[in-house]
Amino acid sequence: MRILSTLRPNPKAKKKRKRIGCGIGSGHGKTATRGHKGSGQRSGKEFTPAFEGGQMPLYRRIPKRGFTNIFKKEFEVVNIERLARFPPDSLIDPEVMKENGLIHGNLPVKILGRGEINIPIKVKAHAFSRSARVKIRAAGGSIEIINA
Repeated sequence: MRILSTLRPNPKAKKKRKRIGCGIGSGHGKTATRGHKGSGQRSGKEFTPAFEGGQMPLYRRIPKRGFTNIFKKEFEVVNIERLARFPPDSLIDPEVMKENGLIHGNLPVKILGRGEINIPIKVKAHAFSRSARVKIRAAGGSIEIINA
């Protein structure tokens, strides 16, 4: 039976930490495990995650395709089938749509023409698709474009 005072961890279970830069007697003095010359030896060295040791990085080696339009207008879109649940002759604007959970962000609103509508409603939005205009007016409703 072992006595509590004689308990020790298994051999090599506790490894001593590497004491860097504590003189040549430590075995990690002088260059302090950083090697000679180069950016890895200097203080403040920071590499981007894409750095590949001077090799041409992958993101520059692969071919680039396509185009990103920096002037693209983004909209919150609402189809007219979701507006059909409102009572007849009601005014539906972005504030009402937000209260009813049809839109969530603060982007301009565009009404699209998917679905059918057969009640007259007044809709205010920043943009309308051609089919949405036709269907809302055919149901006896009206549209108003908000300039924002």
